[in-house]
Amino acid sequence: MVGCAIIITYLPNIMDDGLSIDVVVGGKEYTFETRLAAVGYTHRFYVLINGIEVVYEPDEERNYRAVLNNADHAKVNDHDMELIKAVGEQIEAIGK
Repeated sequence: MVGCAIIITYLPNIMDDGLSIDVVVGGKEYTFETRLAAVGYTHRFYVLINGIEVVYEPDEERNYRAVLNNADHAKVNDHDMELIKAVGEQIEAIGK
């Protein structure tokens, strides 16, 4: 008989209401609306940063990585990259 383990991860009930994430980059405060979506056995956070949709998903080590499509990747400048990193750090802090 094959054993089975069920892992339940607690995520706040933000799927319906969304979540606002505040970050400070370059001395300026930014607020981004975030949408959480369950995908298979995992989840993703969708964030619109300066017109670029960034998807944050947990990797194998339970850290979050930012995923952009190729068309949006070409639009990212240094300031956008700092915002993407800062939002990712805030998302990681939610789960800890």
